[in-house]
Amino acid sequence: MNRTATAPLIANLPRRWLQAALLLLISSLLPGAVYAAAPAAKPLDNKTVQLPGTGSIAVLYPDISEPYRSVFTQIIAGIQERTHGRVNEFAVQANADATELNANLRRKDTKVIIALGRQAARLTTALDNSFRVVVGGVLTTQESRPRNLQVNVLCPDPALLFLRIKELMPKVRRIYTVYDPRVNSWLVRLAREAARAQNIELIAIEALDLRGAMTAYSKIMTESDNSRDALWLPQDPTTVEEGTVLPMVLQESWNRNLAVFSSNPGHVRQGVLFSLYPDNVELGRHLAESALAFLGNDSNDTDSLLPLREVLVSVNLRTAKHLGLNIGRAQHFDMVYPER
Repeated sequence: MNRTATAPLIANLPRRWLQAALLLLISSLLPGAVYAAAPAAKPLDNKTVQLPGTGSIAVLYPDISEPYRSVFTQIIAGIQERTHGRVNEFAVQANADATELNANLRRKDTKVIIALGRQAARLTTALDNSFRVVVGGVLTTQESRPRNLQVNVLCPDPALLFLRIKELMPKVRRIYTVYDPRVNSWLVRLAREAARAQNIELIAIEALDLRGAMTAYSKIMTESDNSRDALWLPQDPTTVEEGTVLPMVLQESWNRNLAVFSSNPGHVRQGVLFSLYPDNVELGRHLAESALAFLGNDSNDTDSLLPLREVLVSVNLRTAKHLGLNIGRAQHFDMVYPER
């Protein structure tokens, strides 16, 4: 990718187009697992820059068309800025040849790979285990992962979500959530820590299927107090299923004036109060910092799963008004519904 050629293009793209592309991208990642067997056979594009004396960093990203490509281009711009352009870039196709890529990475003295998106993350599982891998721009439904891997998921840090609901509704003291432990145990562990730190009571209810989720939400709607309670919807294909569960939750919460916020930014358009979504350039800087840290660390213990902290805010003003919240367009939000 020619960075000087693409930078003006990004700057001239409509902001709302890029934001909409990001929301579609996140939604497209929701159902699938991050890791699977890697496919075979197709050429790779690459740009070569060496990190003198320390080995190099390689960025793998999907070779896809606009508007999705611009999302990854923004992330890469943040990576380039933080590393001062000292990276190798590879645009990988869905059927990329892992053997060829592995050889190219070796020739560039690659030590750390930044894999952007599910496609690139899958491909890294077929590469040499000696590469340290930083994954970004994915959602994960698996908690067991290969070692030498850091996964930065697109699930917003619960601590940031809880801070935002307290800013919008200072009287909130209790937050409900329904989750599938096979998917989100790791996230709920973080949420419990965040709730304790912010003096919030978190009531996290497990559900393994749609029936269990519907039962849990019905109980919440009956028991909750809209003057001090709120409902958090995690990114969870079981408990926030969009065909049946989500419409019911939105309708019942509206009827009861119960504030609902979500980890999925696509839900704001549908009526939840707010969500957080990635600041692409900041995310790129963060991924670069992780990769640079790995270059200077000889330890093999790099396995981790990290929530998104580089975020922007999306809010639904119609829902805010319905809840009696004093939220004006002059306040800082990065995306507003209904659209201006």
